[in-house]
Amino acid sequence: MKRCLLMSLALLLTGCASKKDAGQPPLVSKPGYMLDTSHPSPNAYPRVKVLVIHYTAGDFENSLATLTDDKVSVHYLVPENPPQQKGKPLIWQLVPEQDLAWHAGVSFWRGATRINDTSIGIELENKGWQTVAGEKSFTPFAQSQINALIPLAKDIIARYHIEPQNVVAHADVAPQRKVDPGPLFPWQLMAQQGIGAWPDANRVAFYLNGRLPSERVNTGAVLDVLARYGYEVAPGMTADQKKRVIMAFQMHFRPARYDGIADAQTQAIAEALLEKYGQG
Repeated sequence: MKRCLLMSLALLLTGCASKKDAGQPPLVSKPGYMLDTSHPSPNAYPRVKVLVIHYTAGDFENSLATLTDDKVSVHYLVPENPPQQKGKPLIWQLVPEQDLAWHAGVSFWRGATRINDTSIGIELENKGWQTVAGEKSFTPFAQSQINALIPLAKDIIARYHIEPQNVVAHADVAPQRKVDPGPLFPWQLMAQQGIGAWPDANRVAFYLNGRLPSERVNTGAVLDVLARYGYEVAPGMTADQKKRVIMAFQMHFRPARYDGIADAQTQAIAEALLEKYGQG
């Protein structure tokens, strides 16, 4: 009888201890101290909100050397023809995602500056552009490289809940300095894969409203829409600076003609994007 009573008491105490332990806050042991993690603040959000696509303007070895010196850095480097490892393309990670990399430089997107602070950068090995007959000629991207980029970009976007309008070209965030990844990067294909923004054709036609695509329109009107969408348009910009903003937009969303001229089609595409994704 006494033995049964003791066993019952032990079971009761064990049960109480288990309930007490279950109510304890989650503690994390650190060298020299303990952390109570039971009260996460709702006012926290991921650092990463933007994905920036670049090209290296050089071969892989030189690009890797440049991106691992003490001047610039980037999170990922995708070779032109990625080698296969266990049947999958190999991509180089040069900076952990939780760390800031120096890839965007002086930049602006949707009201924010210092895009390095809030972005992940991906560099694509690509020769960039050369001057041919007085005009820029860009280097196509290898399909194997794009095939490697797609799952990487999807993974990053899903992990940080990056919105389509925040998957951008380096030229989008720094149009006065940069043109990469240039007009041959397949933005429309990427958007079809759930990577980045793209306008709906029927809404572009709606905003075109019967005008010829090449019809000249007021430059200020186009820049106003681009500014509302997210591009940096500052007071006192020169004509050349305004042209570079329009050109960056055209390389992304109207790559067949990126002359920097404000025309009806450019305006219609911008209006359709603004309608679909909202103001920056």
